[in-house]
Amino acid sequence: MKINKIIIILVLSFNSLLLKAQETLPIYSDYLSDNVYLVHPAAAGIGNCGKIRVTARSQWSGITDAPSLQTLSAHNRIGDNIGVGFILFNDKNGYHSQQGFQGTFAYHINLSRPDDVNQLSFALSLMAVNNSVDESTFVIPDPVISQIVRSESYFNADFGMAYHNKGFFSYFTAKNIMLNARNLYNPKYESLNLRRYLVTLGYYFGKGENLQFEPSVMMQAIERTGEKFADFNIKVYKNVANAQLWAAFSYRKSFDNAGTQDLNYITPIIGVNYKNYMISYTYTKQTGDILFDNAGYHQISLGWNFLCRTPRTSGCPNINASF
Repeated sequence: MKINKIIIILVLSFNSLLLKAQETLPIYSDYLSDNVYLVHPAAAGIGNCGKIRVTARSQWSGITDAPSLQTLSAHNRIGDNIGVGFILFNDKNGYHSQQGFQGTFAYHINLSRPDDVNQLSFALSLMAVNNSVDESTFVIPDPVISQIVRSESYFNADFGMAYHNKGFFSYFTAKNIMLNARNLYNPKYESLNLRRYLVTLGYYFGKGENLQFEPSVMMQAIERTGEKFADFNIKVYKNVANAQLWAAFSYRKSFDNAGTQDLNYITPIIGVNYKNYMISYTYTKQTGDILFDNAGYHQISLGWNFLCRTPRTSGCPNINASF
């Protein structure tokens, strides 16, 4: 491995270790691949179908020990009001890795007749995460942490709300609200305040037309650092025989992040829903003056909808599965 690549990985890995190591699932743009539950727990069991989703993400292609992420998620509604779900994930970033399990309980309140969409939702996710850091193969000795393999487990929680009314959808999530202390890293550099707040607003329109459109925005803020980000998204759908073709484009921009490098990303996504199956490909490219690497980030998502019920008369695709 070239020395410049080693330095890049070390710097980015320790930034993740010291500032974000105790956070749970990283927040990318894969929620646009009909996978809102990865970001917002209130999406558990929110629609007319149960959903299983598998994702595999690879970053900085061509660099050894580059970040990677794999997730397996499933959620469904039980009865008229209760939603349940779980997420398994494996996240690796240089010499740091974490594996976690998240379980979700959601409650959905229908504010109109059962076949229409006017719904308020609440959810709580509890998770157990195991973090480990492997410095045994460091080429450059680290003066702060001994060159050993260490592992610690901890618990965390997310709270979420959602409101849907016909084609309008909105979500609010507070992440990392119940973080317990641990000693994997030097406490001098660690903070237990890793709360992050996310708000998503969007509207789906064009039902019955040749094309359907779904513009949305997702805003997030990190309490400790004051960092703010916004995703500006557009998604387009087209029905073809027994399939639905769709494409999405997302632009993530950072705002007022004093003292840190502004990070901006563009993410095109393409996918197809065939009967109860879904497959999509996501490509993310960083833009700006300082780039970690010229390569992009690649992700494949696979999905299966199960135990589908009769669709409601209106609602975004997260409420009404395509087929």
